[in-house]
Amino acid sequence: MHRVVVLALDGVIPFELSLASRLFGTATGPDGQRLYEVVTCSVDGRPVRTAADFTIAVGHDASALAEADTVVIPASEEFVGVTGPDALPARTAAALATIGPDTRIVGICVATFVLAAAGLLDGCPAATHWHYTARFRQLYPQVQLEPDVLFADAGRVLTSAGAASGIDLILHVIRRDHGSGVANQVARRCVVPPQREGGQAQYVERPVPPSPDAGTSATRAWALGRLHEPLGLDDLARHAGMSRRTFTRRFRAEVGQSPGQWIVQQRVDLARHLLESSDLPMTRIAERAGFGTDASLRQHLRTALGVSPGAYRRTFRE
Repeated sequence: MHRVVVLALDGVIPFELSLASRLFGTATGPDGQRLYEVVTCSVDGRPVRTAADFTIAVGHDASALAEADTVVIPASEEFVGVTGPDALPARTAAALATIGPDTRIVGICVATFVLAAAGLLDGCPAATHWHYTARFRQLYPQVQLEPDVLFADAGRVLTSAGAASGIDLILHVIRRDHGSGVANQVARRCVVPPQREGGQAQYVERPVPPSPDAGTSATRAWALGRLHEPLGLDDLARHAGMSRRTFTRRFRAEVGQSPGQWIVQQRVDLARHLLESSDLPMTRIAERAGFGTDASLRQHLRTALGVSPGAYRRTFRE
């Protein structure tokens, strides 16, 4: 069974602390067996003071981290603005150093500061709470901060933005491990959406909130219903009633990607969903996702995921 160890640091925020046990603990396989074991530790095994008016008792000390398959670090008010390795308490730094090199690490909200201070995010994309993005960039220019996303997946290390986006991130991890069927089941049991945008955008792994009035959200929604059609920059700009230049600038400011990159991402995500949830042949999936041919589908999935469509379907078929 996959072992998830939650590291509760001083000043931990109770909401974020509860996410791992609630979401991972709800995930079950076809025969009802639990897919994750979740335990909680502190750096010394002693009770931890929270950001609320109570403390929590934990069952383990930091030695549990060495046995983890995934480590989750919830947000802690104590560690906002940590300025480097020297600013981490010695016991916290020592605890983080026990995490194995192949262990997946999930940081929720401002836990990103802890991971950056430990050098675990150098050169990697990362997310943190929007309120602290300017400070984070100032302290950690070597980290590729992505301020407009709910979470960032750098492979081994994953980070989320504000508190509730920790839900999005953990559902993404479950989906990455076991496919959309299990992740959607967890979301239903916890009465939360699998992703925060509706329609085809529920498969977007970098969702963004709709923008008001003159933004590009209406055009994104329009495009999501037409991924099977040719969609060029002129088509998108025309729908938005903007020039190509204005549309591209506004789109990038709102989404953090160019229109072309975003369209490819949506098509990849739609193809993933169809591979997981349908028996459609590859040619039909390529057509519905807007790739046109099997060869184009294979190329884009291999570029985005490192695997062929057939291999992805075998791994994640519901």
